[in-house]
Amino acid sequence: MSRFRVLFKSTAVRLSALYILLFAICAATLVFYVTAMSERLLTGQIRDAVKQEVEQVQRAYDTGGMNLLLRTMERRARQPGANLYIIAGPSGDILAGNVASVQPGVFEEIGWTSAPFIYQRYTDSGIERRHKAIANIFVLDNGLRILIGRDLGDPERFRLLVRQALMVALAIMGLGAIIIWFAIGRNALKRIDRMSDASKKIMAGDLSQRLPVVGSGDEFDRLSMSLNTMLERIEKLNEGLRQVSDNIAHDLKTPLTRLRNKAADALDISDGETRRTALEGIISESDQLIRTFNALLMISRVEAGSVAAEMSPVELSAIVSDSAELYEPAAEEAGLDLSASVEPGVEVQGNRELIGQAIFNLLDNAIKYSSDTDGAGTVSLKLARRADGICLSVADHGPGIPADRRDDVVKRFVRLDESRSKPGTGLGLSLVEAVMELHNGRLELSDTDPDKPEQRGLTVSMIFPAKAA
Repeated sequence: MSRFRVLFKSTAVRLSALYILLFAICAATLVFYVTAMSERLLTGQIRDAVKQEVEQVQRAYDTGGMNLLLRTMERRARQPGANLYIIAGPSGDILAGNVASVQPGVFEEIGWTSAPFIYQRYTDSGIERRHKAIANIFVLDNGLRILIGRDLGDPERFRLLVRQALMVALAIMGLGAIIIWFAIGRNALKRIDRMSDASKKIMAGDLSQRLPVVGSGDEFDRLSMSLNTMLERIEKLNEGLRQVSDNIAHDLKTPLTRLRNKAADALDISDGETRRTALEGIISESDQLIRTFNALLMISRVEAGSVAAEMSPVELSAIVSDSAELYEPAAEEAGLDLSASVEPGVEVQGNRELIGQAIFNLLDNAIKYSSDTDGAGTVSLKLARRADGICLSVADHGPGIPADRRDDVVKRFVRLDESRSKPGTGLGLSLVEAVMELHNGRLELSDTDPDKPEQRGLTVSMIFPAKAA
């Protein structure tokens, strides 16, 4: 019973019931209107037929007097489906006709009767049950009253037939509506129960749960897919938060300890120049920590989508050209050749600052990890349209990244250089991946030259969706 209570509280079920009620009211109103109009039409036709009978009877009386009148009425009264014919005296007593009795007071009116009256007529087996009729009454010059009327059985039967048909139709419609209502409502209730069960598990902390999607594409599926997308994002953010907490505790403990030790050592230094050098080292360590936290904040903002509202059409070709020009002196200082191949007129819907920061991170990594290698000292920056989208790639000829570690390097604070001999925070690729997710793109890592194991290099590609062009 509780399931039915929940079912009846459903908005969809209530709307269905309201629509059924409105349809039933409209159908009943229409049928009663059609019935009344049809009955009025039939009554009008009866009045026309009676009027013609009256005219013919009056002509017979005018032509042949009382004898012809009696013969005419007798002949017409014997015909199948005959009208009502009565000759009554001045006081209303029935003298002749095919009617046994009429409702008292009928002959007091002249002309059309104001309302249907009750009468009984003769049959072979005796007197029939009562019927309703309308009639036209006129008075002869000798004072006799002539009643010519018509039975209302046909309009009554028609109205009864239509009303019975209406009741049957409404009964069938109501039964079908209840069956459909029960079937659809029960299915909807089951789906709501499954969604409720999944929601309870999610509220209990199991963010891996997903709301059921049956594939019908209805409002339940659309709601479930939207909430599942939200849950995936929340789960990813929570996982990222957990990783960040662990990584901060692990990776920032060492520089903070080193910073504290340098500060303690500086207190014991009496020589001014040496103390100045120590304080500069402390400031440098502090700046590195600030850069680390700024990078973390930027990644968090990007992953949370707080900069999504700043999206606008940007010319990617110009951003890539400016980045190549900006980093060309740094590449020359590191003994590298920075080459750029930029397809003109490429535009995307995005955030100019974030895209620029992502390119800077890739160029900085490429220059940093290619400067100590022998051989081809080249860093390549390329922008081109592809069948699957717009590809912005940065390729170097450094040591590269093994294929089994490429999923790890995009995580925060992960660095393949375990000795930390290279400067950096291990957040560069994490930021680039977050930027690409914000732009509905993806990040791809591949070997620049797979045939050289020691200098296979790394090509990092930022793939923007083609529809964004």
